Amino acid sequence: MSKKIMTVDDSASVRQMVAFTLREAGYDVVEACDGKDALSKLNNVELNLILTDLNMPVMDGIELIKNVRKDNKNKFVPIIMLTTESQSEKKMEGKTAGATGWIVKPFVPEQLLNVVKKVIG
Repeated sequence: MSKKIMTVDDSASVRQMVAFTLREAGYDVVEACDGKDALSKLNNVELNLILTDLNMPVMDGIELIKNVRKDNKNKFVPIIMLTTESQSEKKMEGKTAGATGWIVKPFVPEQLLNVVKKVIG
């Protein structure tokens, strides 16, 4: 059974590119357009990894991470921030909230896959 990854980004084009890259590598992908959408979809699925943007309307990536970490079912699911933000303060805020790692956009598909493979195999 292939591993399941949720990609959360308010940009449809980024979501599609990430999803395409992951599906080509054999992963199952669940897409969400913001943190609130992601949380509503978490109840119905067993995830191996969450890739989330930081800056999104409705609920940003930091709030999403805090909410996921409060949920016993998904408390230990690795979460990678995939964002244009590269300031160390933002990275620290993400880490404090419970982010596992950080990839700066724009990303190279091979880089994304290398990180995913390191985190979940």
